[in-house]
Amino acid sequence: MSDLNDEYDEYDEQDERAAYGELHDGLLEEELRQAAAILDPVPAELRRVAVDAFALHDLEARVAELTFDSLVDAIPVRGESDPPRMLTFSTDGVTVDVEVTADGMIGQLLPPGPAGIEVLSGPRAHARLTADDMGRFTGEAPPAGPFALRLRTGREVVVTQWLRA
Repeated sequence: MSDLNDEYDEYDEQDERAAYGELHDGLLEEELRQAAAILDPVPAELRRVAVDAFALHDLEARVAELTFDSLVDAIPVRGESDPPRMLTFSTDGVTVDVEVTADGMIGQLLPPGPAGIEVLSGPRAHARLTADDMGRFTGEAPPAGPFALRLRTGREVVVTQWLRA
């Protein structure tokens, strides 16, 4: 019987140490969070953008990845001081070509067809555009911060990757 009591005492000590360790870790984590909040706070704008981006998470949408960006992939043209930015987003069966300038944006969906397009810059659409039967659309220049496009065709919802204009 004494062996059983010794085992129980040993388990009690281990449980007590584990509980103390978890409590200590939790307190340490909270102290580190408070110190980080004071010494290196997350900028309010970054927090807002992160919350807004999460709020836009759409489980039904397919994500169109950026496959071409003229800022990265194109050869610069000599003498062109402010060339338009050409972007191509692709996903299974849908391609979105967009040209962005200081004056606005024009684009086309492939395969061509009508669609509702939202220019996203937070939880609400910055602008709502309509693609015609040929898949063509125009609109104002996207906002200076991060933006994405959400396309709603009769069949599906496609959201482009986020990027800066």
